[in-house]
Amino acid sequence: MKLKMTLCVALAFTATALFAQSDYKQSIGLRFGSGYYDVVSAAYKTFLNEAGALEVNAGFHPYGVTGYRWVNASASVSYQHHFPIKPVDGLKWFVGGGVVAANSFSSNDYYKGFSLGLFPTAGADYKFSKIPLAVSADVRPTIHVVKAVDYHNSFYPNAGVSARYTF
Repeated sequence: MKLKMTLCVALAFTATALFAQSDYKQSIGLRFGSGYYDVVSAAYKTFLNEAGALEVNAGFHPYGVTGYRWVNASASVSYQHHFPIKPVDGLKWFVGGGVVAANSFSSNDYYKGFSLGLFPTAGADYKFSKIPLAVSADVRPTIHVVKAVDYHNSFYPNAGVSARYTF
């Protein structure tokens, strides 16, 4: 009987401690961006330790210009190092960098091809304390070392916002 009571108290204490935290280990959701290679993407973020996280995105961006249609599909991964913003629990700013690979699909050869880019990233991430939701905003100015479409230059500004379910 004492063992069962001890286990129940320990379980209740652990559950209370877990749900009281405003930080999270993993999250999944959507990122809406302004970039050439993605306008919406699936977003997954996992913390490697208390400050370091990896964010993986898989996205697409449809286009249509003077009768030609094409779509970009992309995948990116970035490392983000987080720093707490003390007055607000759950709010952190981050800096880091990453890589993006994209491919343009079109019936017109001019609009199709592979691109590869590198980007620094910076932003803010907020985890709500009472619900399993994290929101963030970031900038990712991307420099493409391999570019698919000739009429674009190699620099693509990209800013985005995301909402992710935390677990």
